[in-house]
Amino acid sequence: MSNIQLIIEERAANIGKFMVGRLLPFRQKRMVGPFIYIDHMGPVKLNERQNFDVMPHPHIGLSTLTFLFEGSIMHRDTLGNEVEIKPGAVNWMTAGKGIVHSERTPEYLRDSPLFMHGLQIWVALPKHLEQMEPQFFHIEENQIPSWTEGDLQFKLVAGEAFGKKSEVPVFSKLFMLEIKSTSKQVVNIGNELYGESGLYILKGAIESEGNIYEPKQLLVAKDSSLCEFTIQENSTIYIFGGEPFPEERFIDWNFVSSDKELISEAKQKWISQSFDKIEGDDEYIPYPTFKRK
Repeated sequence: MSNIQLIIEERAANIGKFMVGRLLPFRQKRMVGPFIYIDHMGPVKLNERQNFDVMPHPHIGLSTLTFLFEGSIMHRDTLGNEVEIKPGAVNWMTAGKGIVHSERTPEYLRDSPLFMHGLQIWVALPKHLEQMEPQFFHIEENQIPSWTEGDLQFKLVAGEAFGKKSEVPVFSKLFMLEIKSTSKQVVNIGNELYGESGLYILKGAIESEGNIYEPKQLLVAKDSSLCEFTIQENSTIYIFGGEPFPEERFIDWNFVSSDKELISEAKQKWISQSFDKIEGDDEYIPYPTFKRK
């Protein structure tokens, strides 16, 4: 990626009995376009006595995007949705003024070994939609635009680019692209992108301006229109970004907003357990005594 502004290395973070590699937020770069939070989850093998169990917890002011490479997660929320997400599909949950959800190993897999690997992403909402009604959408893999150009395979996971539009119902101008290569070649797609741009290397490597970059690195470009690089054979990368918001966004635990008062209200509401409950699930994650960095 030409004119790399910043290189962010994955940092270990604990999300409750499960370690992830955190990419955003970062002290020198809180957001890339509207993307405000990205965790690389796994790869990890869970044995028959272990399960992926993220108990009920709340969100406001954002949309969550879950994208798996391996494994399976059962999503349940206070809108009454109960949906299993599998590799290649997208779970898109918009919290708006407030929602509670849980993410667990499905019942039929709880006594079996299981690999877990994927991306957990938060996308901030535009200011005028931060208090919208919550929504949930599940988009199957075959609904996501995919195409091939030579030895490159493209997938538009979310947003708009290349004259295509994903079925994921986003609320701002953004893109999330998957690119896979079977050979070493130059990639020049800057004219197809806009706003800010970040490139995450999942597998393989890319070369830019004489430097080699490998997995677990997020490269942030100075300008998405300068997105040109050489991708190595058998590589998989994700490019995401879009138009940044004019207002600053604040994060406190699972809450995102341009208004600190809304975050404070959500915090007190969760502490008093005044959010809606997920039917049949009385567990919950308490508000932490420390703030997530």
